[in-house]
Amino acid sequence: MIKKLQKRFILIAMCAVFVVLAIIMGIINTANYFEMLKDSDRTMSVLEANGGFFPHHEGEKQKPPMPGMSPEAPFETRFFTVYLDENGRTANVNTGSIAAISRNEAVEYAEKVYGSGKERGFLDVYRYSISKTENGSMVIFLDISRGLNYFRNFLRTSLEVSFAGILGVFIIVLLLSKKAIKPIADSYEKQKRFITDAGHELKTPLTVISANTEILEMTQGENEWTQSIRNQTARLSELTNSLVSLARMDEENSKLMMTDFSISDAVLESFEPFIQMAEHQGKTVEMSVQRNLTYAGNEESIRKLASILADNAVKYSEAGGRIWVTFRQSKNIVFQVKNSVERIEKGNHDEIFERFYRGDSSRNSETGGYGLGLSIAKAIGAAHKGKITARSEDGKSLEINVQL
Repeated sequence: MIKKLQKRFILIAMCAVFVVLAIIMGIINTANYFEMLKDSDRTMSVLEANGGFFPHHEGEKQKPPMPGMSPEAPFETRFFTVYLDENGRTANVNTGSIAAISRNEAVEYAEKVYGSGKERGFLDVYRYSISKTENGSMVIFLDISRGLNYFRNFLRTSLEVSFAGILGVFIIVLLLSKKAIKPIADSYEKQKRFITDAGHELKTPLTVISANTEILEMTQGENEWTQSIRNQTARLSELTNSLVSLARMDEENSKLMMTDFSISDAVLESFEPFIQMAEHQGKTVEMSVQRNLTYAGNEESIRKLASILADNAVKYSEAGGRIWVTFRQSKNIVFQVKNSVERIEKGNHDEIFERFYRGDSSRNSETGGYGLGLSIAKAIGAAHKGKITARSEDGKSLEINVQL
């Protein structure tokens, strides 16, 4: 239990760190990407406004092409321009500001993007724009390889730093997790020790009360008072045993003896007395049990699990109700117990596995339940690395599903 809590604490902490870092890195890298697009589109706007060239004034000091842009931009920017006539044929090519592209390659690039129908986009490491002119169209290709490299390098660096940060946080959380949950672990251990000690201390007086009641019945005869004492003593003994059993199963160092046994026979034999009880109450039981299935587990615990599910189905099905039992092997051992009920909300009902849970207190007073049986069933399933769930599909039945 404590190890599970520690693992959950570490998992939640790491998920929180991962989400925060992912959001921060996502915002930063997205901002970088759109800033790169903004700069490239601003440069192409200048080129479009000046017919595919940067503005230049002879004999004057070089001015920024536009506010916020460096005066060195015309000398640093690599681009080429292809001019098309009204029919989409190449009329002129300007590759004077780039050395990596020949005239023929420029024409090929223009033909690819002109037929795409997009006014702006990407082609390899070039950002392009298509604009209308008096004589046709102008296609500008801007080399943004430097911006893309910067973006990719920053993205890679941010991912590496984030990974290192997550790893560092994981180590810190791992080292401090025990200290963080120590108060809860101490409280939990005290609770388990109290239940175990109280259970042992209660057994002696209960045994004495039971023995004294037997002596009274032998000397003075049985009456309603002695019978009431015996009934209440039996109820208290059952409750004590259930609490001690749960406390023991919660202990992390407790190990069940696992052996191979016929789980089909165990289930059938466990259900047999409850089938007779159900039929006596006018309830119908339908059994579908796959024969000759073996399982490596604790036979006593599995029999107890089957008995708990059978007892629960018989107790809490309505008068004249139906009970369906399915036991088979698919990928895992699947054990399903379904019983009709008068009324229940549709959906999952895993709350019934909580200790001392009572869905209907008046109904439980009639059946004598404590709300511990299904908690023990869940603990048995967990001890066998299994899973147990409860669900109602139609609002008129409850199905408990066990996978081992």
